[in-house]
Amino acid sequence: MNNIRTRRTIRKYKADTISEEILNQLLSDASRTQTMGNLQLYSVVVTRDEEMKRRLSPAHFNQPMVMEAPVVLTICADFRRTTLWCQNRQADPGYDNFLSFINATSDALLFTQTFCNLAEEAGLGCCYLGTTVYMPQMIIDVLQLPTLVVPVATITVGWPDECPPLSDRLGVDAFTHQETYNDYTPARINEFYTEKESLPENQEFVRINGKETLAQVFTDCRYTRRDNIAMSKGLIEVLRKQGFLSQENSF
Repeated sequence: MNNIRTRRTIRKYKADTISEEILNQLLSDASRTQTMGNLQLYSVVVTRDEEMKRRLSPAHFNQPMVMEAPVVLTICADFRRTTLWCQNRQADPGYDNFLSFINATSDALLFTQTFCNLAEEAGLGCCYLGTTVYMPQMIIDVLQLPTLVVPVATITVGWPDECPPLSDRLGVDAFTHQETYNDYTPARINEFYTEKESLPENQEFVRINGKETLAQVFTDCRYTRRDNIAMSKGLIEVLRKQGFLSQENSF
């Protein structure tokens, strides 16, 4: 059984397939995770076909694991199924709004994390692709997602063909607050981040990016203000097109 303390992100996979029996059992078990109102506000699109993976790949900046993994899972915030159920049962749904998107996203991400934990316990390796919300319209088009369905997470899954080193993590004191939020002073920032910044791999990360600090790598190279604003605008437009920000619910 995989121990959460030693879990690794796996980006290289063996050529072995994942049987439908194993995958369906993991998906079924993951559905026991927490969900708002017991509504299960998510859907999962399973991609095995090479051509479909090729079409999805640009939405994830052509990261090689999208093509190399035997299975790619796109987890969607889905209020469509619940809305259609209501409409077919003489009920008037009111889920075409931003709060409903947040609720469905929370459900989808809870499911995603539970699936990853179960898959890793079964010996599989997973990689969470944060790129899903960068260019969601491309994914929507490829997977033919209808209104009230938005992709929020992608997982590549396969039998591991690597054992990378553990990634560093901040200590518990860095993110835990007792009773009320204890804001971060410069001294506390130094206390929590100095060890992370001193790791040889992170110092090399700074060097190869031509920066002075690790923080600058994130602000200037990886997650820039310009990109964040552009992708935020794109995501809001997707929410409008997919029906979560309808005209009467605009704000």
